[in-house]
Amino acid sequence: MKKGEIYEGVIEKIDFQNKGRVKIKDTTVTVKNGIPGQKVRFMINKKRGGRVEGRLLEVLEKSELEKRDPLCSIFPSCGGCMYQTMLYEEQLKMKEEQIKKLFDDAVDYEYTFEPIKGSPIEFAYRNKMEFSFGDEYKDGPLSLGLHKKGSTYDVLNAEDCKLVHEDMDKILSCVLHYFRERGVSYYHKMQHTGYLRHLLLRRGSRTGEILVNLVTTSQEEYDLDPLKEALLALDLEGSIVGILHIINDSLSDVVKSDETRLLYGQDYFYEELLELRFKITPFSFFQPNSRGAEILYQTVREYIGDTKDKVVFDLYSGTGTIAQIAAAVAKQVIGVEIIPEAVEAAKENAAMNGITNCTFLADDVLKALDYITEKPDLIILDPPRDGVHPKALPKILDYGVERIVYISCKPSSLARDLAMFEAKGYRMEKCVAVDQFCQTVHVETVVLLSQQKPDDTIEIDLDLDELDATSAELKATYQEIKDYVLKEFGLKVSSLYISQVKRKCGIEVGENYNLPKSENARVPQCPKEKEEAIKAALKYFAMI
Repeated sequence: MKKGEIYEGVIEKIDFQNKGRVKIKDTTVTVKNGIPGQKVRFMINKKRGGRVEGRLLEVLEKSELEKRDPLCSIFPSCGGCMYQTMLYEEQLKMKEEQIKKLFDDAVDYEYTFEPIKGSPIEFAYRNKMEFSFGDEYKDGPLSLGLHKKGSTYDVLNAEDCKLVHEDMDKILSCVLHYFRERGVSYYHKMQHTGYLRHLLLRRGSRTGEILVNLVTTSQEEYDLDPLKEALLALDLEGSIVGILHIINDSLSDVVKSDETRLLYGQDYFYEELLELRFKITPFSFFQPNSRGAEILYQTVREYIGDTKDKVVFDLYSGTGTIAQIAAAVAKQVIGVEIIPEAVEAAKENAAMNGITNCTFLADDVLKALDYITEKPDLIILDPPRDGVHPKALPKILDYGVERIVYISCKPSSLARDLAMFEAKGYRMEKCVAVDQFCQTVHVETVVLLSQQKPDDTIEIDLDLDELDATSAELKATYQEIKDYVLKEFGLKVSSLYISQVKRKCGIEVGENYNLPKSENARVPQCPKEKEEAIKAALKYFAMI
């Protein structure tokens, strides 16, 4: 296979995250943005080592899983809702399988994998959306919506986006036509010229309160009072409680504020979760699916377990949602969040909800752990997509707490971190996927990690004479085999995998070495790649 060559094939499965697998002869090609069962045409665009990637060009035949028509006018050009032609039950099944495989590949011990938990609502669930100004094609009319799949510049109009409440669609349409009629320019990222940048909308699912944030540069000036009046005149189910004009002259394409001007009302709105009330500002983090967040936080509460008279660390605490849920039955909760605005909101939220045993610190977790004097009994981690900072994780693990609850919006980051947890004596006791992102490739995951203390082991008596070790077994230890495989193949293998391969090769191993602790437990099987590497090691040590 060469770059630029075009092939056709069927997507056999989708691995997390959005990695379709297409087999062409003996080569597996990764093709994103597809659905299992689709026949697709794709072009090879990357070859690195043994990995081959292709760019989807066309869906030639639909999958049997596509049992409904798309509800959005810009599907599939917009890369947001990749799975909206699949029934929600099929989406959940696929995501559950993806996450299970991800963690099965990451660990070689037993753990409980619980059935996925779906969102209470499938559409119109997002309480926050960032829309971009631009054009659909070069020199085309002004557009406002989402970037075209695979494009940095083309922006598709999203006047009927199905991930948000209809109120947001009406506001977007109003803003778009207001500026289009006046011929107002949008910000060109390459030239760094123009006025309109983003429209940031936030709406409380429970309260119906809406915050409108228009983001522009300071390069031009317009009277925005007519826009304000047009927005307030809209027939909405909810109500606009604030309209903000945010000035952003940053060269990077991120939504941030150099200056914020209040055009109407207030610069915050309220949302309610699990009988708690939260004040949310334009840039403070809050779970994007309020109804789904209730399922997520109920799961976290269950995984946290007993916190009576205990000190809990809530790291990457955002607006303090999880901290307040844990505080009800804890001695003290200390939340750490790097965004000062979110920390101030967390403090206000705790006071508003009558919670007095929460302390919130505005700092990087990496730095804060150096000066916090309290020692935690339990730690909750809810980091950004890239996971816990690699320098912060050792500090967290050094506390040696009995339980850690890890919430991840990018499970592959969590799976990567599991090796470091394991090195410090932690094991994944149970995990569950919680879908907060219906129609999309994303899914949230909650994991309970438990410290394996000496008390967790059992004592057994062995008569060495009864082991009857063969000459082959005496030629290399399990550790020597592991070291050889790591050095020659770059793979980490477990004693369990080595035992399984030994059995296949006719080498005797301990009678009970391979048995699970319970009758219904899952025993991981050695992957083909690792099996071949172990066999090579056995040959090297003249054991086969």
